[in-house]
Amino acid sequence: MSNVYITKASTYLPNDPVSNDEMEQYLGLVNNKTSKARPLILRNNGIKTRYYALDKNQNPTHTNAEITALAVEGLFDENFKKEDMELLSCGTTSADQIQPSHASMVHGVLKPGKSIGINTSMGLCNAGMNALNYGFLSVKAGATENAICVGSERFSSWMTADKFNHEVENLKLLEEKPIVAFKREFLRWMLSDGAGAFLLENKPREGSLNLKIEWIDFHSFAHEIEACMYSGCEKQENGSLKSWADYPSDEWLKQSLFALKQDTRLLDEFILKKGAQALRASFDKHQIQPEDMDYVLAHISSNYFKDGLREEFANVGLDFPVEKWYYNLSEVGNIGAGSIFIVTEELMNSGKLKKGEKVLLCVPESGRFAYSCALLTVC
Repeated sequence: MSNVYITKASTYLPNDPVSNDEMEQYLGLVNNKTSKARPLILRNNGIKTRYYALDKNQNPTHTNAEITALAVEGLFDENFKKEDMELLSCGTTSADQIQPSHASMVHGVLKPGKSIGINTSMGLCNAGMNALNYGFLSVKAGATENAICVGSERFSSWMTADKFNHEVENLKLLEEKPIVAFKREFLRWMLSDGAGAFLLENKPREGSLNLKIEWIDFHSFAHEIEACMYSGCEKQENGSLKSWADYPSDEWLKQSLFALKQDTRLLDEFILKKGAQALRASFDKHQIQPEDMDYVLAHISSNYFKDGLREEFANVGLDFPVEKWYYNLSEVGNIGAGSIFIVTEELMNSGKLKKGEKVLLCVPESGRFAYSCALLTVC
């Protein structure tokens, strides 16, 4: 088995940062009214700026495939050219289409001039870590000498006002209050666009900082808990999901079947508790201790979870001091499958890391409560 190193990382964030006060200029007003929920949600999530692949007329400026390709382009240099790429592994929640696969579309944008291996990981926040794991295992097994792994999102086009206006009209017809259900509007002020990319190689680059991937673990609790975050379906009273394909087409808009929804009750009950349980299992499996870690990079959807996450980790014997946690949520927003790539790239290129230090990556996914974690060594 080969060792596997992240030898370079790159990020692409579309357009200029968007402040809290500018969000509705880009996403539009639902029913021509300013959102009453937005200030409350923003106060809790602590996000100050984010990035959208939109202009102020809600027109897209980039596709997800283009955002992903631009992040990948940042990996190419005199040491590694586009034609050297052997494998492209992409993870996203928000592909531009159902088919063809996202990685296939990104390969088409990149045009490296040759056939390469591709992999697409779909899902939610763990899609990025699954894409990383595919590349890691390929290089480790010697199937390829390198792999490019990317996590990306383009959520903004899912959140424009026109996607919500039809639901408002239906609520009026039902003589309900003309507001969008909180479980949908909650996500409208949480999600943003961007991509992060890693170059994985079987040898470290001399004269530069590298991150050796020691291991990557995954933990799913779908056998215990019903779905919490979902799209392309509707949740039934018994907790099951009914697929969009099982509804008449005239119900797709009426029930907003393709909207991304979240059960915030389940989120609060399980997201932190199960995350701590998962990380404890990985620490026991690999026989490591919290004091071995120098940096903890945890993807969180909201600053609301910061203190609770530390407390839950401490409750299972994983007490990481505050100074070891590294976040950039407030500046770049919640980029789903791309977030862990983007924060790792920032730390990797910050000048703070020293050889021999350990970096822990933690990613929760509320879809049906799945978690991933990885250990990196600076070398």
